[in-house]
Amino acid sequence: MALYGSIEGGGTKFVCAVGSTPENLRAEVRFPTTTPDETLGRAIEFFTGRGPLDAIGVAMFGPLVLDKESPDYGRVGPTPKPDWTGADIVGPLRAAFNIPIGFDTDVNGAALGEGRWGAGAGLDHIVYITIGTGIGGGVVNNEQPLHGLVHPEIGHLRVPRHPDDTFAGSCPFHGDCLEGLASGPAIAERWGAPAEDLGADTARAVEMAAYPLGFALADLVLTLSPERIILGGGVAQLPGLLEATRRMMLDALGGYVDSPELEKGACHYVVAPKLGRASGIAGGLVLAERAAYLLQ
Repeated sequence: MALYGSIEGGGTKFVCAVGSTPENLRAEVRFPTTTPDETLGRAIEFFTGRGPLDAIGVAMFGPLVLDKESPDYGRVGPTPKPDWTGADIVGPLRAAFNIPIGFDTDVNGAALGEGRWGAGAGLDHIVYITIGTGIGGGVVNNEQPLHGLVHPEIGHLRVPRHPDDTFAGSCPFHGDCLEGLASGPAIAERWGAPAEDLGADTARAVEMAAYPLGFALADLVLTLSPERIILGGGVAQLPGLLEATRRMMLDALGGYVDSPELEKGACHYVVAPKLGRASGIAGGLVLAERAAYLLQ
């Protein structure tokens, strides 16, 4: 059986694992995301001596340079994360292990993982949205992650805000894009407390966040027509947010899309990740497999 390394590279923490499936991990470690040199050094140290590995897959926070013809392939693009703009991710891993390295966004990775073993298993077209420190979206079509000009940046869609919402937005690039209105930092800035500590403001915060999220999901239904949308990330676990976002999506669609899935209230269409916290690591395993078999 093939043995793969997997990296879920988040803006707050890195998770590294060795295995072949999410249920067959031989080792796993978590550590804070600090500087590129220190963080990648810890990842390389973890994988050293745990092989031989057939490949390593990296599901990484972005934006990323994914064009293999670009001299900057394998690097992080312009990001607010200090020290990480231009950081080379693929190069040090190749130099350390001389094996294929799969590389994609964390959300494309999570979409691949959920598509193989989780809430999207058996479906051809899925979207995975994470709502946390930022908002990102991964799109998988017939087991292929969507790339093009760059990669999907669903978190920066310009969407309507709640009619009662006067918050300027927290995105340093766009202000009140989806991420600027509904991410964890946006909620904390608007309400003066992180999402998990809102107390009596929780219901109102959910209403304000679900409004732009629902419109964004409606846009995805109309443009990509996925068979399922998966909502992950810490903010998505706010009580009532998943249900409110489903309702807002249906309101935004206005009955235009005729589908049995939507007629049932979308409870089987917009869902939570089946793999939970393992979606990203599962995606890294799929990326490693694709790299090993030259599918990436």
